[in-house]
Amino acid sequence: MRAHQVMTQNVITVTPETPIVEAANKMLQNHISGLPVVDKSGKLVGIVSEGDFLRRSEIGTQRKRPRWLQFLMSPGRDADEFTRESGRKIEDVMTCDPVTVDEETPLEELVKLMEKKGIKRLPVLRGNDMVGIVTRSNLLQAVASLARDVPDPTADDDHIRDRITRAIEKADWHPLGLQVTVRNGVVHLHGIVIDERSRQASIVAAENVEGVKEVHDHLCFVDTYSGFYIESPEDEKAARRA
Repeated sequence: MRAHQVMTQNVITVTPETPIVEAANKMLQNHISGLPVVDKSGKLVGIVSEGDFLRRSEIGTQRKRPRWLQFLMSPGRDADEFTRESGRKIEDVMTCDPVTVDEETPLEELVKLMEKKGIKRLPVLRGNDMVGIVTRSNLLQAVASLARDVPDPTADDDHIRDRITRAIEKADWHPLGLQVTVRNGVVHLHGIVIDERSRQASIVAAENVEGVKEVHDHLCFVDTYSGFYIESPEDEKAARRA
């Protein structure tokens, strides 16, 4: 999937001259945490987010530094902080030159940018024109909308077993002596894990195979130093009920 397939169109924006109070109200009313900033021609010039409103003189949250530290700060930096904390317009607090993407940017690249830059939204440009914005909420919606109920003509038990086996055995964390049985889409995993994290990874790998209805965990844990053996939580629970 690419940016244009998940982005929000008809983006709510503000201008550099927009009063901060108006922008804050606009964010609250529309349940959004950030706003692109555009000039009179509609060109993207910045972005403003909730974080830009945290340090504000109106609510007494501006930075209060000891006098000795203020003495060490350059006058320019001190002036810049005063502007951000006491300015009345968006241009005083916005982030200039925001990170952007184009319509064909793959979702994998979007996520990498968000993680690397520590940001929650990416304006989408077509040339110099902003045509949308991708937020973390858009990515969450993309995950939620993925349909796994489309019939797969090859999703019979034999194919399911082979796909699960290949998916797990190619991983460095695969269980020892892995055995996969499948009946009517219900999967049973048998084998030995020496790290409990491998158990959940194996279950997830099986759940991601098309046609799987349920996954039952029979993977036992063995401590490589002591040889201590523990049955799977599912098998232990079944034994207690018996």
